[in-house]
Amino acid sequence: MPDPSQPVARAIRSFVLRQGRVSSAQQRACETLLPRYGIPYATSLVELDHVFGRAAPKILEIGFGMGETTAEIAAAQPQNDYLGIEVHTPGVGSLLKQIDARALTNVRIIQYDAVEVLRHMIAPGSLDGVHIFFPDPWPKKRHHKRRLIQPPLVSLLAQKLKTGAIFHAATDWHEYAEQILAVLAAEPALTNTAADYAERPGYRPLTKFESRGLKLGHGVWDILFRRL
Repeated sequence: MPDPSQPVARAIRSFVLRQGRVSSAQQRACETLLPRYGIPYATSLVELDHVFGRAAPKILEIGFGMGETTAEIAAAQPQNDYLGIEVHTPGVGSLLKQIDARALTNVRIIQYDAVEVLRHMIAPGSLDGVHIFFPDPWPKKRHHKRRLIQPPLVSLLAQKLKTGAIFHAATDWHEYAEQILAVLAAEPALTNTAADYAERPGYRPLTKFESRGLKLGHGVWDILFRRL
């Protein structure tokens, strides 16, 4: 099996591997729970209804971090199934612990590069939504090329969305919000649901970090586009 830390050469890449410390609890969760809640990377389409054991709306999240928001949304929206993609082991272990503690049955994880997962495992027109919350803003101009939300990835994601599906991004970095808005607006398969930025939907909970930032006057921008 290919090493997820060494993805094959390509024009787009969804992450820069910066592995943090893995706690013993996170490591145990990966060893004991990933076989149950994880989906191994493969170069063939995955049957999501089969994996989740039911037909239900399927929402993809790219880069779920430590998984708090993912778990909270999944617990509050049991009618939906959530597929989270993350490369960093501490975050995978953290979300696995929350899945187990909350007894969530509607979350699955793929620990691999999202670009390769999208290319090989996700069928066209199979997703009811995509979440990308607080991706790394890479604030230095010379690092902007590392940002996740770029035209090639957006085009690839649009192919996987059903008609009417929602592409939801959120960031607390205004300059990145402007770029995201411009990139999504330039994708002909998507249309904005608002004049520019949208109100935060009720299903996206405020994180502790976000709440502290808002109290300090920092902004957060939600961007919601619909698949045509």
